[in-house]
Amino acid sequence: MSGSNVWSRSREKIRIFPELFAQCTTEAAAYGKCVAATTTGRQELKKDLCSKEFEALKTCFTNAAKRRGK
Repeated sequence: MSGSNVWSRSREKIRIFPELFAQCTTEAAAYGKCVAATTTGRQELKKDLCSKEFEALKTCFTNAAKRRGK
């Protein structure tokens, strides 16, 4: 496996991130609101507090990437 090929794939993923993100604004906003709400003051974000919102965002990204690949 060529090292340059690995970097090319990584750059491509980073390059398309804004396009995928633009398709998931509702899910990203919900996740962001959950994180902000659970970390008010000096509270730390704890595992699984926003898992439902994270899974929705992850699913959206995955679906957006699949649609882009077609």
